[in-house]
Amino acid sequence: MYLLGDLLHFDYLFYLNHCRYRINEEKAEWIIYLTDVGQQQHFDMLFKAAKRAGWLPADDGSYPKATHVGFGLVLGEDGKRFRTRSTEVVRLVDLLDEAKNRSKTALLERDTAKEWPEEEVEKTSQAIGYGAVKYADLKNNKQTNYTFNFDQMLNDKGNTAVYLLYAHARICSIIRKSGKDIEEVKRNAKIALDHEDERALGLHLIQFSEVIEEACTNLLPNVLCEYLYNLSEIFTKKFYSNCQVVGSPEESSRLLLCEATATVMRKCFHLLGIVPVYKI
Repeated sequence: MYLLGDLLHFDYLFYLNHCRYRINEEKAEWIIYLTDVGQQQHFDMLFKAAKRAGWLPADDGSYPKATHVGFGLVLGEDGKRFRTRSTEVVRLVDLLDEAKNRSKTALLERDTAKEWPEEEVEKTSQAIGYGAVKYADLKNNKQTNYTFNFDQMLNDKGNTAVYLLYAHARICSIIRKSGKDIEEVKRNAKIALDHEDERALGLHLIQFSEVIEEACTNLLPNVLCEYLYNLSEIFTKKFYSNCQVVGSPEESSRLLLCEATATVMRKCFHLLGIVPVYKI
């Protein structure tokens, strides 16, 4: 699979040769061209030419295949293309640095984080800040324009990476507070879904593989984002609120549910390019 960035102009000869080389020389099974939606017609013509040349099969469902993935625009709060005040294109590195700095400021407002080593503060701030920018971009349908807003993406409530990372850290905290070796619990205990909110969580967890297949087949990372957000909501607002874990008769079973939820969340984070945090 090959991903290409945005194009300032379309060079048909270059991309025909690129398509031929990837398929005939490198034996690529699926080539994915990632550009803005405005290039869609160019790639439609490119793929038709590749089919006539015999490089791609006539059937779009067969391999090898080539796909164009178009993405929408990132807008400023004025509804126009996101730029600096001097009308220059905003550099990604500047956005990431700003997100990290804002995350660090918010993190240091927490009493617990004030006692952390500087290295841990920096590492956690980077994970939250970078994750917030990535998630804000991926949670939308790829062809939809969206407004870039730091306050929204760094909010610890709602469908944001910050909320998801905090939820993951909360799960890890529950497991630590139990004082039990989770690996030993895995070997000796079983999950029982007697409470309705345990069942709701369990049912959502087992949908993970189906969601991955859908997201990959249709090239829709927002499907995975939606699943991850719903998982966090079910855990936080149902399971965590109504099912005591530590000190309950069902502690071992519920610890396993916590571990399963955290594991699936980490898989989602990995696929989205987000680094999980284990304490806040």
